[in-house]
Amino acid sequence: MAGKLNFSLVSPEREVFTGLVDQVDAPGVEGDFGVLPDHAPFMTALREGLVTVYNGGTKIQYDVHGGFADVNGEGLTILAEQATEVVAG
Repeated sequence: MAGKLNFSLVSPEREVFTGLVDQVDAPGVEGDFGVLPDHAPFMTALREGLVTVYNGGTKIQYDVHGGFADVNGEGLTILAEQATEVVAG
């Protein structure tokens, strides 16, 4: 079985999401990027856009407005200036 990525999405108001997931795609200032388990460490600023969380057969999207993403040995943490879940409709 493949490993899982420890992911946290945090806004100034609250922790928006935390858990083990398969993949996260995010809007970096230098281009969109995806993070899988055991990804090489890096840090980047975020632009406005969608953070997409994949886990099993599910996909959850969050609209983020600025912030930073930090990938390290512990997983991925996104500190967003604003983050709200996108509700499919």
